[in-house]
Amino acid sequence: MIKTTLSVIISATLLSSAIQAGERSYSPMAGKDYPQQVYWGDTHLHTSYSFDAAMMGNKGLAPEDAYRFARGEEIRAHNGMIARLNRPLDFLMVSDHAEYLGLVPMVSAGNPEVLGDPVGARWAELLNGGPDEQLKALLEMNVDIAKNHKSMVNASVERTAWDAITAAADQYNDPGKFTALIGYEWTTMPGGDNLHRVVMFADDASKAGQIIPFSAFDSEDPEDLWKFLQDYEDNTGGRVLAIPHNGNVSNGQMFALTDRNGEPLSRAYAETRSRWEPVAEVTQIKGDGETHPKLSPNDEFADFERWDKGNLTANAVKTDDMLAFEYARSALKLGLEQEAKLGVNPFKFGMIGSTDAHTSLSAVEENNFWGKFSLFEPSAKRGEIAGYTVGKQGKVYGLTIDESVASGYAAVWATENTREALFDAIKRRETYASTGPRISVRFFGGWDFAKDEVSYPDYVDRGYTRGVPMGGDLTRAPAGRAPSFMVAAARDPDGANLDRVQIIKGWHDRDGSLQEKVYDIAWSDNRVAQANGKLPGVGNTVDSDAATWTNSIGAAELSSVWTDPEFDPSERAFYYARVLQIPTPRWTTYDEKHFDTQLDSDMPDAIQERAYTSPIWYTPNAEN
Repeated sequence: MIKTTLSVIISATLLSSAIQAGERSYSPMAGKDYPQQVYWGDTHLHTSYSFDAAMMGNKGLAPEDAYRFARGEEIRAHNGMIARLNRPLDFLMVSDHAEYLGLVPMVSAGNPEVLGDPVGARWAELLNGGPDEQLKALLEMNVDIAKNHKSMVNASVERTAWDAITAAADQYNDPGKFTALIGYEWTTMPGGDNLHRVVMFADDASKAGQIIPFSAFDSEDPEDLWKFLQDYEDNTGGRVLAIPHNGNVSNGQMFALTDRNGEPLSRAYAETRSRWEPVAEVTQIKGDGETHPKLSPNDEFADFERWDKGNLTANAVKTDDMLAFEYARSALKLGLEQEAKLGVNPFKFGMIGSTDAHTSLSAVEENNFWGKFSLFEPSAKRGEIAGYTVGKQGKVYGLTIDESVASGYAAVWATENTREALFDAIKRRETYASTGPRISVRFFGGWDFAKDEVSYPDYVDRGYTRGVPMGGDLTRAPAGRAPSFMVAAARDPDGANLDRVQIIKGWHDRDGSLQEKVYDIAWSDNRVAQANGKLPGVGNTVDSDAATWTNSIGAAELSSVWTDPEFDPSERAFYYARVLQIPTPRWTTYDEKHFDTQLDSDMPDAIQERAYTSPIWYTPNAEN
């Protein structure tokens, strides 16, 4: 017995010594802190606390209702139907407009302080009228913001609303299970051009509640917003960032090469913008913002869910020269050009999607789409409602409701589902955008990935230890080496198969020109490229009458390691992955089936949903 006990003690001592000496743990993940799970959410959702949401039918679904819905609970919508997500989200940020924050609920409640103001009394009268009167009030408020009239700025109302918003986020935040982020939208639109930013806090109400949201009435200049963010961090010890709105209704302003004073971008501007805006929204209900067919004429998938008729308030028609300063791919290329001039890239952003829904319902699956505004919730004829936006001089352009897009969601690779971890992941741009489906995508760049490396079970470990993930940087190109990229994509478990995986490359060439190219790197069904190098289409199984499809084509998973065959180590470049599903029914097709009606719509019956990863950037060495 003594002998046995002594043997155990000696063995334990030897084992302890081995561990203290640094022997590698048997557990593969021990000591590793990189993300193992992708979290799905929405960083751009409006409730009845937003003036436009309330004026357009959202009469009482407050932030609490938005969080409950995102967690998977049932909510009664304004059309009387019960709404519920197909699957709960992992996180949500309510981002009500800072301008006139909480004003309309105060009007509806008959707040004497509000009704005592002539402007408040007028808006109350319009709000209590029919849809035409409500639209008139909405347009008046939009013009107020666009022209910075400040007709009815009330700090007391804003404070009451902001306290309620931050308290609701803290109430529903459940670390590890569901994250409720605090945020709001800075809604500047000088002349009607959308320069909105969503402001995201990593903090709870004890810090975020110390301020009142900085609004367009305080300043229309993004540089003043960034100063406010810096002051917030300095004064509270908290953390905050800003997310630019989808740029397609900015009429060339979102990624302009001049500041608000019309001056060329400076190094200080570039440093400040890249500091505060690590990601950008590239798809949402108001259209897809990855690229445009006039910017990417050789990209057969560039023409997807376009909104390209004018600016936000419909008082200015869009012209082709504006497009380059609105779309993500073009902006990423312009960022390379600016970096060559300034030494800093002002447009070095990762990609996310979000909804921009004003219904309090973050639901944008094609078969569960609750629209932009509550007035446009599911009905037999919602796809035929005309005049989505009407300009001051009448209808400058007509956007019918059927042109609304059931998009999108933000995917975040984070170490855990908490405010801190999600915020950290967004800051390092380890994010991607989806137009709705929960497609899983991993994307790594390095200098020596083997051709079959992505097929190994530990490819993620290899990606992090010998390369960088999406949002990262490649530098110091080894002599004679080109960058290689590992991509692994899997379909949404409840969704459609995948058509293909592509890598989009943009670069600033030796002559100073900006270039782009799309490479098919993995695809389904053993298709063979045609003589022109294009891959044949995957096919289409959509039954429009039944509003369904089959997974008899496509693949559940696609992966590849791809090495850039045209790499020049002297040229700045970026690379991102685009994953395409097989065709599935559009939301308008589901509407026709559900309501047994035929919409007078020019929209397609089927679309190919997709995901866009954040880029990986390559920067030449000084000697290159």
